[in-house]
Parts: sequence; structure tokens; C-alpha cells
Amino acid sequence: QAQLEESGGGLVQAGGSLRLSCEASGRTFSSYAMGWFRQAPGKEREFVAAISWNSRITAHAASVKGRFTISRDNARNTVYLQMNSLKPEDTAVYYCAAARGPTFSQAIDAKDIGYWGQGTQVTVSS
Repeated sequence: QAQLEESGGGLVQAGGSLRLSCEASGRTFSSYAMGWFRQAPGKEREFVAAISWNSRITAHAASVKGRFTISRDNARNTVYLQMNSLKPEDTAVYYCAAARGPTFSQAIDAKDIGYWGQGTQVTVSS
């Protein structure tokens, strides 16, 4: 059974950094685009970043552009989200996701996700 498992979340002060990891098991996702979404309390889940199967195309939400960077290591079946200059408004549960196809246009829509991880909490204190 295919699974996505996030790690690396935690509590950090504003201005700090965290690196989230998402390791896939049960199957390989090297041929699929991968992404990160987040959901803050009382808000809808929102797109954060995406990367195509071969890492040639990446996209980041405007709210995180220049601070967050998505990357992947297909040999390790792992996707990363490096988060720098964190702000309290970045506080949310972060979800790893595997798309249904190898690439995307400008972002990955939630309806195009085939697999979701369980999520990891990121809390940024002011």
C-alpha cells in the first residue's frame, strides 16, 4: 500500500528555518509530480509548492516564494520543503502530496492529488 510520511515539523521562532521531508513507501513516485499543501486552523487547505517528476519545473505560492524551496531525490523516493525566514502566519499542518501526473501548469490543484500524507505540524512563534 502506497504511503507518504512527512517529518521535520515542530516549533520554531519567527525568522527560523525548518526542513520538511516526505518519504514515500509501498511504491515509487519518481514518475509523478509532488507537492506540499498546508492547512491552518479554521482555513481551507492551500497549495504551497510543487515539483515535476524530473525537478525541471517548480512552483511556489506567492506567500512563500523566496522563503521556501521544494526539491526531490528520486533515488530516495523523498521530497523536501526547505522553509526559511518563517513567519507566524506559516503555522499550519503541512501535507505532502503526490499528483496523478508527471508535471503541472502553474500549480497542483488538490483535485489532481492521488495520494496524501498524514501531515506534520509546523508552529512558528512570534
